[in-house]
Amino acid sequence: MGCPAVEARRWGDMWLVVAFCLLGHGHAAVTKEEKAHLRSQVLEMFDHAYGNYMQHAYPADELMPLTCRGRIRGQEPSRGDVDDALGKFSLTLIDTLDTLVVLNKTKEFEDAVRKVITDVNLDNDIVVSVFETNIRVLGGLLGGHSVAIMLKENGDGMQWYNDELLHMAKELGYKLLPAFNTTSGLPYPRINLKFGIRRPEARTGTETDTCTACAGTMILEFAALSRFTGISVFEEHARKALDFLWDKRQRSSNLVGVTINIHTGDWVRKDSGVGAGIDSYYEYLLKAYVLLGDDSYLERFNTHYDAIMRYISQPPLLLDVHIHKPMLTARTWMDSLLAFFPGLQVLKGDIRPAIETHEMLYQVIKKHNFLPEAFTTDFRVHWAQHPLRPEFAESTYFLYKATGDPYYLEVGKTLIDNLNKYARVPCGFAAVKDVRTGSHEDRMDSFFLAEMFKYLYLLFSEREDLIFDIEDYIFTTEAHLLPLSLSTANPSSTKKNTTTQYTELDDSNFDWSCPNTQILFRNDPMYAQNIREPLKNVVDKNCPRSPSRLDEISGSGKMPPLRARDFMASNSEHLEILKKMGVSLIHLKDGRVQLVQHANQAASSIDAEDGLRFMQEMIELSSQQQKEQQLPPRAVQIVSHPFYGRVVLTAGPAQFGMDLSKHLAGAQGLVARAEPYSGCSDITNGQAIQGKIALMQRGQCMFAEKARNVQKAGAIGGIVIDDNEGSSSDTAPLFQMAGDGKSTDDVTIPMLFLFSKEGNIILDAIREYQQVEVLLSDKAKDRAAIFKDLESESGEQKPVENDSQKQALEDLFMTPEEIAELLIVHEEESPVSQPEVPSSDSPSGGDRTSERDITPESQEHKTEETEHSPKDNVQTPPENSEDSTEEKMDNKVRPMESILADWKEDIEAFEMMEKDEL
Repeated sequence: MGCPAVEARRWGDMWLVVAFCLLGHGHAAVTKEEKAHLRSQVLEMFDHAYGNYMQHAYPADELMPLTCRGRIRGQEPSRGDVDDALGKFSLTLIDTLDTLVVLNKTKEFEDAVRKVITDVNLDNDIVVSVFETNIRVLGGLLGGHSVAIMLKENGDGMQWYNDELLHMAKELGYKLLPAFNTTSGLPYPRINLKFGIRRPEARTGTETDTCTACAGTMILEFAALSRFTGISVFEEHARKALDFLWDKRQRSSNLVGVTINIHTGDWVRKDSGVGAGIDSYYEYLLKAYVLLGDDSYLERFNTHYDAIMRYISQPPLLLDVHIHKPMLTARTWMDSLLAFFPGLQVLKGDIRPAIETHEMLYQVIKKHNFLPEAFTTDFRVHWAQHPLRPEFAESTYFLYKATGDPYYLEVGKTLIDNLNKYARVPCGFAAVKDVRTGSHEDRMDSFFLAEMFKYLYLLFSEREDLIFDIEDYIFTTEAHLLPLSLSTANPSSTKKNTTTQYTELDDSNFDWSCPNTQILFRNDPMYAQNIREPLKNVVDKNCPRSPSRLDEISGSGKMPPLRARDFMASNSEHLEILKKMGVSLIHLKDGRVQLVQHANQAASSIDAEDGLRFMQEMIELSSQQQKEQQLPPRAVQIVSHPFYGRVVLTAGPAQFGMDLSKHLAGAQGLVARAEPYSGCSDITNGQAIQGKIALMQRGQCMFAEKARNVQKAGAIGGIVIDDNEGSSSDTAPLFQMAGDGKSTDDVTIPMLFLFSKEGNIILDAIREYQQVEVLLSDKAKDRAAIFKDLESESGEQKPVENDSQKQALEDLFMTPEEIAELLIVHEEESPVSQPEVPSSDSPSGGDRTSERDITPESQEHKTEETEHSPKDNVQTPPENSEDSTEEKMDNKVRPMESILADWKEDIEAFEMMEKDEL
């Protein structure tokens, strides 16, 4: 049976659209037994995470899995905006409610609901994110209510339930409503749960900007609350916010920006993509149509989707563009939140690009074990964190539902293996601070339990494995379940939208909606594989970016624009091209150079856009090469009992001593405190540290002097621990230890730096276990690799030297069930670590993830001045120089190190272009 057109107007037909779109052909290649085994693994992992939250953290909002305690806002160092999700309302428990039912844990669900009803307080004097509170807490309460009434109606328990979760949701909804008290109808980004907005005690209400996703991701929860309660005010306010965003779209491109002024409606950030800041706005337009049956939401989504596929989609990449100049790429990196988009494309019915982008993301995961928070178009790490985000698992589930291709079961198995291998710790699962080193962060966000295990369990489930029909529900952006029956609930209580003035909507856009996947894959079972195959090696090969859209438009006769990586200041032809693009290169008297762009001096508007692209690429190139000149973070991995390599600390490197990146085995040994602890004079306990890794305290002398003293005493490595009590990589960037201005060639042992919090974990472990063994390396090693030296080259097992090694070997070959039991038994405190870009001698400030706006003072794009250095990549010709050697050709693009030193990598020079346009 074919899938009806997605424009179907009746509710019944509309739900058939979704149901049939998600049905695929069989998957005989994977047996039910194999799926059942993977499903049981997911259940065991969930029990490990949820059980540790309840044991060590509840009623706190989150579990800190390394230190085995709850994160209570105000009692831990502030993490900035990340903490806005925490409201002292047992966030993780509420967020996990409907996951318990999906995983068939109805007894645990009933206990959890009772705890929420009796223990949770929503009237706390605390400022929270309106967006996060809506999707996690309001959505969690509504999802819990939805499955509670389902269980009650089916006679599967909850007979005592009397809409208590719904009453709490209504209370919370009224607490969030004051946020919408703006002239535009867009909500304030933050609100005080007790005092609301703009009262002196509220400590909020002065904000002017919010992200598009923050304002546009309210309709599902607020409409569901209205439909459940019959109180229309919630849905009306969410609709008004969506109406305003739609009205403020850029009319020629039909794109929206990332950040908008909630009072004026002006776009503050004019870049547009499908990732962070915008993602769930698009998701909620399509899902609002599915849940509420309002055609205008579908029409708006299709209009936006047409623009996305025209400008942002460059398969398999999804690159941000400028809303006024959509042919101009706004950045050369992608963030991990866009991983949800293939799943949304499946719901839309556009299968091919969904397969392509998903496969590209999977290749990145295979390279780095996890999806970095951001990665470049040539698939290198841009932001190294991975907070256990579930978006890729979400898209994997939907692609499997659409195609039935067992390949996606293998993808899901990879996710399971990587989580157990690299994120599992004794007290739960720890976020990855740096995918390059495998270091951990003391963080397990609520969405990990709310979404990750839900999607993985569903991926490996048959219909009979679920106690209810999942097709009767739609997933919110937090994967909470809202019943599709809400479409007919209180239909007259709200006024439907009327959408007009659609700009040249391509009718073929609707042809993409809901292809008949049953026929598609029955006729060509290799369909999905044939799409994936060209992308199998895309990451390893680091294939170049696709040609500029401007090149495609202008035809093959136009030469491609000059790229920053190819520019040579000594090339007269290049200088002529710069002049044509309105870019001037100025040599200053002190040897520095300056780049300036006057867009109005370019030969044409196309040349002006090429010039802006060139300036942006130069900034990206400079920033990238500045990072490359710095040493990356290193890893300290605790390998002795009871850690066995599961806990990894991020360490700052040294500019001297053994280069761990060139010694794959690293340095492994027991640790011991040096005496004196400063390490600044001859070591008095040389026998105690001989053949071991010496621990020293920072201060009183140079790092190189400490290294020489412990090396002389026979240490095989050294760890310097910060003397600033309470310092942590959670709150400060790491730095690399500098030499003492003399030759340090005599230092041959590896030296690493740990902040106080991480260092104290090792010191505490020594006090408890006496003998603690660590591995110093460039990145975390596999547990099996750590202990492989216990076998001789002939394959015969070497004698086990101590009980710790014996226990480690036994642990390596345990079954998953035995490992789970061991982890519960040995719930020890573990460290927190956070890799940051290191600086030379001391911590330097700066939030790597913040977006700084740039407002030029005049009608020009200007670089900041840069030092003229032989290490640079854009050569400014000396007065009497020749550049004919091959070496110069290899180093022809000089990073203008100080060029735009205060400018962020994703340039906001687009404001300049808008002025030109006006």
